[in-house]
Amino acid sequence: MKHTFGGFVENYVRPLVQRPDALQVAALCYRIEKGEKQVLLITSRGTGRWVIPKGWTMRGLDAASAAVVEAWEEAGVRPVATPDAPIGEFLYRKIKGSGLPVRVNVLVYAVEVETLEDEFPEAGQRRRRWVSPREAEKMVAEPGLQAIFRDF
Repeated sequence: MKHTFGGFVENYVRPLVQRPDALQVAALCYRIEKGEKQVLLITSRGTGRWVIPKGWTMRGLDAASAAVVEAWEEAGVRPVATPDAPIGEFLYRKIKGSGLPVRVNVLVYAVEVETLEDEFPEAGQRRRRWVSPREAEKMVAEPGLQAIFRDF
């Protein structure tokens, strides 16, 4: 069996020095309107890109509950229920305050929306839009999130 220096670095050195991916949770908020599934997109605060509510895990909450909290804070979502398990996950690179990128793994939970409130913590900082999953796939930038919309 032939070994290369690149293979050695990739298989043995990189796992020793590379930091593990950070973990975030996200809520793919949806409703059924006139027999059609619609998903809720919001704008990011920094760039105004279309995204779904997401954030860091929270002490004292499981990942699904943290995703529901993010849906409330960022989009004013009151859910039908807290989901049981993620429907998928995706990776993206987040630029930290230091300017350095960090790989983030995002667990995505499907959150059925009971109501949307007009007053919520980030109401003045974001826009919301209901679209079909196919439209959402074209509007978001992350390939992994596009795939989740494609399967949804």
